Amino acid sequence: MTACVLLVSGLLSGLASAQGESDLDDLLGEETQTPETSARQEREALLAEEAEAAIPEEERRRRIVQTFQQKSFLKKDRYEGSPHIGFVTNDPFINRYLIGASLAYHVTEIFALEVSGTFSPTFGTFDEKYITKQLKENNQVTPDISRIQFFASGALQFSPIYGKLAVGPSRIILFDLFGVFGTGVVRTQDDLEALQKETDPDALATQNQFHPTLNFGGGARVILSESFAFRVEGRGLSYIEVIEGTTLEMKNNFYLTASASLFFPGMK
Repeated sequence: MTACVLLVSGLLSGLASAQGESDLDDLLGEETQTPETSARQEREALLAEEAEAAIPEEERRRRIVQTFQQKSFLKKDRYEGSPHIGFVTNDPFINRYLIGASLAYHVTEIFALEVSGTFSPTFGTFDEKYITKQLKENNQVTPDISRIQFFASGALQFSPIYGKLAVGPSRIILFDLFGVFGTGVVRTQDDLEALQKETDPDALATQNQFHPTLNFGGGARVILSESFAFRVEGRGLSYIEVIEGTTLEMKNNFYLTASASLFFPGMK
């Protein structure tokens, strides 16, 4: 009887010890490492590397998804020089083409101070639109032709929106959207021949005029490298002009320009 009790006690003790070790292994998450297990894991790792190497390079790049990237282009404390070309879109009687340049200093990534100057060449009757020629030749109507000769302005530039555009599998193009508001001066010249006022002293006195202006609009800047960008923008040019020496008229010209921007010095 005593022997049976001792036998049962020994069995229970062995079972408890085995159960404790099993629970401890489960708690620690350990796995018994055998030579066979180690060899199997090495074979699986080798097969995984071979499978990855067999995937084409372009396919591997497409599988990489980057959700956050460091901003790779900075404007703060840099100058932006921008030669531009453009044209006035809403003059009903003549075509006015523009050429000029601007220089901006970026105080922060969002705000910049800008000065610009723009010249508009005159090509005589070649500037006139078809409707102008028809009015003068067929209808004997004298259209109000006032040519912009040049204008200069100072403006505050505000760039609140910055983004990235994926072009192809691996090309990223940066861009930002901006608005401008400022003031300046514009010089205009009345076409007294079209107005049939070549000898009118009042018209001659106001043929060439300087006007204070408001300059406002916005555009987009596409950044191609650390030092080069492309800009497209539209701006309004508003001023009050004296017509034929006696009449005040509000002018609201809208013009589009395209420009190439050079940033300097280099990024810090």
